[in-house]
Amino acid sequence: MSRVHVVYAHPSPHSFTREVLDAFLSGVASYTLSDLYASGFPAVMTAAEYARAPDDPVPADVATEQASLAAAEVWAFVYPVWWADCPAVLKGWFDRVWTTGWAYRPMRLRPVRRAIVLCTAGYEIADLEATGHYQAMRAVMLGDRIGGRAESSEFVLLGGSVLAGTDRDGWAARKAAHLEHAAELGRSTRAG
Repeated sequence: MSRVHVVYAHPSPHSFTREVLDAFLSGVASYTLSDLYASGFPAVMTAAEYARAPDDPVPADVATEQASLAAAEVWAFVYPVWWADCPAVLKGWFDRVWTTGWAYRPMRLRPVRRAIVLCTAGYEIADLEATGHYQAMRAVMLGDRIGGRAESSEFVLLGGSVLAGTDRDGWAARKAAHLEHAAELGRSTRAG
C-alpha cells in the first residue's frame, strides 16, 4: 500500500472541492494531509528565503512540508480552478516548498512514484480546451510544478459545477459521477 501526501487548498469546509477531497481520501489506505487554508500556511516567500543558498536551512513550516512529501510514495494536489490556475496559497506553497537544493539545482528530493492533480472547475473540460486554458493549466502543473519530481503524473479536472445554478438535476448526476471518480482515484493509490 502506498502512503499518500495530500496538499489541499480551499477555504470553505462546505465546498464541492472539499467533497472531492473527502471522496478521494475515502479510497486511500494511508495518508497525511496539508490543509493550506486551515493551517494558515504563509504563502508569501520572504526575502531571506529567496536569498538562501542551497545548503542553508529552510523555515520550519517548509521543512515539515518537505518531510511529508519525502515520506510519501504518492502526492495528490486537490484544489479549485480560479482564474485558470490554483489558488494563490497553493502557488505560494510551491514557491516556498520547492526550494533550491531540494526540488531543483540540485534535486535531492527522490522522485515520488506518482502525482495526482485533482481540481474542480465551473467550466467543462471542452470549454477550457476551446480557450486553451485546460492545456495551459495541465502544462504548468504537470510540466513545471511536478516536472521530473514524479515518475508518473496525471491531471484530473472535474468540471461543470456552474450547472449547480442552472441545471440542478444535471449537476446532481455529474457531481455523483465526479465524487465516484475521486474515490476511484483514491483507491488506485493502493496499488503497489
